[in-house]
Parts: sequence; structure tokens; C-alpha cells
Amino acid sequence: MPVVSLLNKNIIETNAGTVGFLFPIHGMTISIPVKKFIKKLNLKSASYIFAIATRSDTSHRAFIVIENILTKKGKNLNSCFTLNMASNNPKFKNWRPATGEEIAKLESEIQNRLDSIQKIIVNQENSREKDSNPPVPVNFVLERLVLSGMAFAEYDGAKNYFYSDSKCTGCGVCEKICLSGKIKIINEKPVWQRGVKCYLCYACLNYCPVQAIQIKSKFYMKSYTEENERYSHPYATANDIAGQKR
Repeated sequence: MPVVSLLNKNIIETNAGTVGFLFPIHGMTISIPVKKFIKKLNLKSASYIFAIATRSDTSHRAFIVIENILTKKGKNLNSCFTLNMASNNPKFKNWRPATGEEIAKLESEIQNRLDSIQKIIVNQENSREKDSNPPVPVNFVLERLVLSGMAFAEYDGAKNYFYSDSKCTGCGVCEKICLSGKIKIINEKPVWQRGVKCYLCYACLNYCPVQAIQIKSKFYMKSYTEENERYSHPYATANDIAGQKR
């Protein structure tokens, strides 16, 4: 069952002995809905817990965040793995979506690792791999800035972060796929409601069929989304994303 469909519960129950979390990295840390999910999850039955993070380029602190949450529940993160995938973050200068060849290479590298990851999980081994070679090295200052920005965006709810430009047709795709329910179509235009927090998944940005949704430069010196292309996952449709809310 999709994570976001369970977030309205106060406590999320499971009877599983082995529990795993597979999620994308957002702003060098764990994504907002997954963080909420783990905090609400009753893990009394779990004897083995693993996490798999997918990221596009930089290092991250997601496993540290998860470990801190689990410690409060009297549990440990037994194994964790990081997989490289294509970026869907078009707000930076000179960004471009991954080519078919680049995606094929990433997929091949992931497939080569899956057997060893599966073996570790099936055998319930402890494996806390060190992410010693991220595609894009990040210094301490930049890491602090990005993590601070992400923390503020989570607290602030990403108010005034997105907008739609004159290309918008009012088709409603953005409202349909917004997992937090922040977007509503009003007078044939998307409105990001102030009282609802954003998950910062960028689905509205990347799945808009006319690339009308843009990011304001609230947390950055300048946003380049008006100039850049978009990336939507080749195996996930807008309907697939919208279905996670049910």
C-alpha cells in the first residue's frame, strides 16, 4: 500500500518481522512523507529493518535521520544502501534531463547491485555501507545550507515556492498528482494552498504537459525552471502517481 495513503492515520500498524523503506532523496535527506510514515509506524514486530535510498548526485544524511527515529522506538537500522538514479531537479543552471543512454547505464549499474543487496536482506545481515563516492562531492558548508533550506521548507510548507506561468491551460494534472493535496484548481489555474504543506516531490513541476509550473527563487539565487527541460520517470505515469493517494 502506498505510503501517502496511510499518513492520515495516527498509528500505522504492521506485523512484519522484516521491514524495508525504499525512497528518493530530497534535499540531501529523507523525503517528507517517508519521514512522517516512519514516525507513525509501529515497529514492535520488526526484528530486521533496512533502507534503500535513490539519489541523483550528491551525498545525503537520510540514514542518520532514520536511525534517529528508530532509536526513539528502540530499534536499529540493520542495513542501508544508496542507488544512483536520474535527477528530476531542473531549477539549476545548465540542468538537463538524463538521456536514454545515461538511464540505461544507471539501470545496468543498479541491476548489478541488486543480487548482493537481496542476499544481505534475505540473510538478515548487518550492512551499513559507507557512501564514500557520490557522483558530485559536497563540502560541509553547502551541505549545511541545503539541509537548512530543506528543514525550513518542511516547516514553512513551501509557501510561495511554485507558480504557474502563462502557458498554463488549467488541465488539472498538477492537482491530480499532488500527493500532499496542496494544489487546487481555482478559476482554471493551480493554487498552492497556504494551509497545506508541500512534499517537495516536484511531480507537479515535471508532469505538467506544457511545462507551465515553475519554481520561484526563494531558497536559491535564481531558479532556471523556465529555461530548462523536465524529467518524469519513464516507468511512472501521472495516473500511477495519483493512484498513490487511494
